[in-house]
Amino acid sequence: MYSDRRIKSSKMIHSLFMMNSHRDIFMEKHWKSAIKRSVCDFVFEALEKASSPEDLPPVIATPHHYLISIYRERLYFVSVVSKEIQPLFVIEFLHRIVDTFIDYFGECSESAIKENYVVVYELLEEMLDNGYPLATESNILKELIKPPNILRSVVNTVTGQSNVADKLPKGQLSNVPWRRTGVKYTSNEAYFDITEEVDAIIDRSGSTVFAEIQGSIDATVKLSGMPDLTLSFVNSRLLDDVSFHPCVRYKRWEADRVLSFIPPDGNFKLCSYHVGAQGMTSIPIYIRHNIQYTNAGGKFEVTIGPRHTMGKVIEDLKISAFMPKQVLNINLFPTQGDYTFNPVDKEMIWEVGKIVSGKPPSIRGSISLQSGVPAPEEKPTLTVNFKIQQLSISGLRVNRLDMHGERYKPFKGVKYITTAGKFQVRT
Repeated sequence: MYSDRRIKSSKMIHSLFMMNSHRDIFMEKHWKSAIKRSVCDFVFEALEKASSPEDLPPVIATPHHYLISIYRERLYFVSVVSKEIQPLFVIEFLHRIVDTFIDYFGECSESAIKENYVVVYELLEEMLDNGYPLATESNILKELIKPPNILRSVVNTVTGQSNVADKLPKGQLSNVPWRRTGVKYTSNEAYFDITEEVDAIIDRSGSTVFAEIQGSIDATVKLSGMPDLTLSFVNSRLLDDVSFHPCVRYKRWEADRVLSFIPPDGNFKLCSYHVGAQGMTSIPIYIRHNIQYTNAGGKFEVTIGPRHTMGKVIEDLKISAFMPKQVLNINLFPTQGDYTFNPVDKEMIWEVGKIVSGKPPSIRGSISLQSGVPAPEEKPTLTVNFKIQQLSISGLRVNRLDMHGERYKPFKGVKYITTAGKFQVRT
């Protein structure tokens, strides 16, 4: 829920366009006057200059509007504003829209949105009132608009009813607007997932050019009554640039470096944080590579292994690279997993999977080049994806979780996950 102070200091969001990776606008919503789809031509022009979908500039200035957008789940969400506004305010709201769709439909895809057009429009009407953010908490929205299911869809079709509730959610009238009143559970539980993404650039010699960690703490809280929770950490000084859910008492964090809050009911993001590169970011893998070109062809060799993983297993490991346009084909032999090569877009993908103890996996083979043209001067950049369960690469650890205001003892748990963000290795 956005505070009144933030709403008053912000200008209006006029329209929202949703488009797929093929640049087809499949949905639009207008809160004031309708803005023509042709305004998205400025987005298409910027995409022509972008090297990848993620490189679209988040803010595009046009003669009469500003276009502020995000790219998530292979979809573009483009908002149109008429006056200058804090871009992060709109970007955060767009991310909240995507998170709400995932919570309601299980995914945020073009097909899911099209199948639930009515619910999507109802959600957007409640989340944005006359262009200003209003209700953005999932549990409040679910009291206003019931999530779709097969039985409810059949009943609504027969009776002509909608998913919109007749009464205002009780939490809207309390001083804790993110939590509904009268919550009761037979099994009370509070679980926290600490997920950290490693963004890194490794140069040809294996040295780290850039490394930082983007982390988030996602919570699933199903507690009866009105519990007051306190989450403390072993080493909270690691956290920098922390962004909190509105339920967190910021003064308590500044004074004691603990998270004190009355939680929303259900799933929510408690906070996100950043760990800088002041010698504190360790790289959990190493990559050795040898990619060479000659006039007749070339060779491709890559070896990858774990490092600084505290004995945890690396899972879902994948390495991809876009080869130069002179490459016709590559013939590789992996010691583990499978690889594919697309001769049209020149992308090589090596699906390694899980790294087991023993000899590190490697892939090697030959490169076929076009005849009669010079050998490529540039070498491909390797993009790495991985996941490590029960590891917080920054070293962040939860000390304890205390509950006040209720007498029962809940089930509690913390899970740590480290994944690759934008992780690139220059060859």
